[in-house]
Amino acid sequence: MLVLLPPSEGKTAPRRGAPVDLDSLSHPTLTPARAKLLDALVETSTRPDAVALLGVSPGLADDVARNTGLRDAPAAPARSVYTGVLYAAAGLDRLTPAQRRRADGHVRIFSGLWGVVTPEDVIPAYRLSGGVDLPGVGPLAAFWRAGLPEVLDDEADGALVVDGRSADYVAMWRPPTTADWVNVRVERELDGRRAVVSHNAKHARGVLTRHLVTRRPRPPRDAAALATAANELIGSAFLAVELGERPARGPRTLTLVVP
Repeated sequence: MLVLLPPSEGKTAPRRGAPVDLDSLSHPTLTPARAKLLDALVETSTRPDAVALLGVSPGLADDVARNTGLRDAPAAPARSVYTGVLYAAAGLDRLTPAQRRRADGHVRIFSGLWGVVTPEDVIPAYRLSGGVDLPGVGPLAAFWRAGLPEVLDDEADGALVVDGRSADYVAMWRPPTTADWVNVRVERELDGRRAVVSHNAKHARGVLTRHLVTRRPRPPRDAAALATAANELIGSAFLAVELGERPARGPRTLTLVVP
């Protein structure tokens, strides 16, 4: 099983710790690409138009300015750096040592800067969305599409792939046809009608992620077993769980219905 997550826009900057060591990150064949992006992001963040180039609001100018010191900034495990709604619900930083090892083996976090990391990869807080067209590099989705298949296709071959990513990160890598690819969709039921939700979707995907990495005896191995695992949360987190039919192309859909 692989659980694919987006990064959180909200990040907690580590107060202490050694800087990022690119050679120590998982999937080391991505090191040259990561180094290139890190240099380009630092350079872009020094420009007077950096806020516009990185597609963030003026209120995040301080975050952009901090990008200029990324090579020397304190770093910490990704599970404690990513702290948005999804990660608060997933609680990857609140696991036992055994559960952390399990999460590290199954969870892959996509990033415009790092490509893909595991929860235990040690990184600094940064500001860079996967939808950015970065000067000196180009559109990040296209940049990573060239390198991620080499490191992820083998991991996904024959595996259940539980996809909780947003569109910018799906564009970076699509699982091979040999994977049992399932997209997680979240809907809210109100007055008997269904509607897709956004904020609550992050929370629901986080809840599902935590359940998948903490339940026993073992992670689900196919879409049907995934639906069974998600059904265990009906009554506590979800109102209903529905697994769609397998399409001719692309992922199946697992719909989580929330109150």
